[in-house]
Amino acid sequence: MVGWIAGILLVLATLLLLGWLVARFCLEGPDLSEFDGPAEDRPPPAGRRGPEYVAVLRFMEQTSAAVLAAPRRKRLATARRLLDAGMAGATPTAEDLGVRIVAARAGDVSAEWVIAPGADPDWRLLYLHGGSFVMGSPRSHRGLTAALSGAAGVSVLAIDYRLMPERSRRAGIADCRAAYRWILSNGPAGAAAASRVFVAGDSAGGNLALTLIAWARDEGLRQADAALAISPVTDMTFSSPSLRGNRPSDPMLRRALQPLLRLPRPVMLWLLWIGNRINPQSPLLSPIFGDLGGLPPILIHASQTEMLLDDARRYVNKARAAGSSARIETWPDMFHAWHVFAQVLPEAEEAIGSIGRFLAECGRLPLASSVPPQDTPGPKWQ
Repeated sequence: MVGWIAGILLVLATLLLLGWLVARFCLEGPDLSEFDGPAEDRPPPAGRRGPEYVAVLRFMEQTSAAVLAAPRRKRLATARRLLDAGMAGATPTAEDLGVRIVAARAGDVSAEWVIAPGADPDWRLLYLHGGSFVMGSPRSHRGLTAALSGAAGVSVLAIDYRLMPERSRRAGIADCRAAYRWILSNGPAGAAAASRVFVAGDSAGGNLALTLIAWARDEGLRQADAALAISPVTDMTFSSPSLRGNRPSDPMLRRALQPLLRLPRPVMLWLLWIGNRINPQSPLLSPIFGDLGGLPPILIHASQTEMLLDDARRYVNKARAAGSSARIETWPDMFHAWHVFAQVLPEAEEAIGSIGRFLAECGRLPLASSVPPQDTPGPKWQ
């Protein structure tokens, strides 16, 4: 009996050791600490927390409470419904936002055009919404896409990519790729070549946007003229120091990420691999681990107090080291992806104005090349 128990314990110990070794050497990803440190291109604006900030914080607390009060099996559906409704309790209409909204099909992907008065139909921005890859939609981000269309004078195509857990992470990635191919030759009025194309996204959508521009480069497609990522997650192995250092100051992400970050690192990496069915260090999930050379101009916005701050800084520093044009602008005392509250927060309006100037600046540059760099082959995209 003693020998039988000892044998079982030996097998378990061997399995645990193998699991740790796989996590350490196959899932963890290379050390990124050389890309730590500030990368900001301008001094951040003065911090302030006005009544608008308090109102948004109260809204987030009420939303979180409503989700937790729902039966466990209905919590995701409740979160999706509340996110789509926003602070006003109902998805804003075109009249509310002063824009034109046109339903579209980007290939097989459901989408909507958001067009502010005076927006150029041939200057197009593909917008990929955030929501932790499990929620969000063009409706939840309509206030932001409307503000971007107005600030940059672009026609915004917001897509309803497939979400987890009903569909795989690969399905959402495939939808983004299909929409990018489509927007190159289709505008709000029908088939027409784009004169300028931009890619943007927030949080999970920022991850998808950065992954998408590297894929387009490696596919030899016409590159975007610029890319924008708002509070993106760039490292799905979750190695950034700010994930823990900024946890006390991030009222939005600490609730969502705390259960995962409490786990032993090997267990967390295995769960991420199983949940996404992709190695967490793959550039499909973690764009920072891919080849960052030969990319279009990139602007990243992040809050100095959010948990994903170092994801943004590390990505920008590594992209610059690879020879790409990348810049980061940070704001103090802001929420993760505060731009979503474009109709509420003055800081969101300020940040969107900066984005408008960046896109206008990039739009004046020569057309982006459609030929990927020959000296730095990109990763194999699956």
